[in-house]
Amino acid sequence: MTTQAKPAAPARPRRSTEIDDAAVVEYLAAHPDFFTEHTELVADLRLPHVRSDGHTLSLVERQVEVLRDRAREHEAKFRELIDIGHGNDALARKMHHLAVGLIHARDSVARFNVIERSLREDFAADAFVLLLHDRALAAAIGEGRALRYVEKSDEALRAFDSLYASGKPRCGQIRDSSRDYLFPTATSEVGSVALVPLGPGGERGLLAICSPDADRFNPTMSTDYLARIGEMIAAALT
Repeated sequence: MTTQAKPAAPARPRRSTEIDDAAVVEYLAAHPDFFTEHTELVADLRLPHVRSDGHTLSLVERQVEVLRDRAREHEAKFRELIDIGHGNDALARKMHHLAVGLIHARDSVARFNVIERSLREDFAADAFVLLLHDRALAAAIGEGRALRYVEKSDEALRAFDSLYASGKPRCGQIRDSSRDYLFPTATSEVGSVALVPLGPGGERGLLAICSPDADRFNPTMSTDYLARIGEMIAAALT
C-alpha cells in the first residue's frame, strides 16, 4: 500500500523588515509613553553621537543634553528680553525728562534750549539740526549750527519728498548731497542718520540727527520713540 504525502502548507508571506521612518516617527509621536512601557529598550538604545571623551550617548543622556541646550536658548532669549525692557525703561525716562523740560520752558528760546540739551545729553546725539519752515520762529530762536530756517519749497528738500509724504521717521545712510546739505559743518564722518518730520507731512520742519557709527541709526530699528520726539518738538515749537 502506498502512502500519499500530505500537501505542503502554503508558505506564509515574509514580513518586510523595512519600516518606513515616517511611520515610526508618527507612531512614537502618538505614543510618547512608549519607552516608559518598554524600559528594557531604553538601556540598549544608543544614538550615533560621540562626545569628545569617546563615550556614546544613550537615549536618556541625549535627551538630557537636548533639554539643557533648549534651556540655555530660552535663558538667552529671556535675558535679551530683559535687556530690551531695560532699554525701553531708559528711553521712557529720557522722554519724560524732555517732556517736563518743555512744559516748564516759558518761551520758544527756552524750549529750543531744552530740546538741544536733551538731544545732546540724554539721547547722546553726536550732531543734529532743526530745519524750521517758520521764518518768524527761527528768527525768534536765533539761527545757528543746530537750527536753520528753510523754505519748504527749497529745491534741496526735494530729496526728502518721500519722507515728508510718509510723515514717519526714517533711519539709515543718505546721499552725499543730502549729508552736505544737512550737516555742512560736520567735524566727523556721518555714518548714519535719523530723519524725523515735524508735524503732519513735515509742515513744521525736519529734525536730522547723525552719528559716525554706521549702525547707530539703521533701517531695521524701531522709530516709535523718534516719532514721539518729533511730535513733542513740533508741538513745543508751534
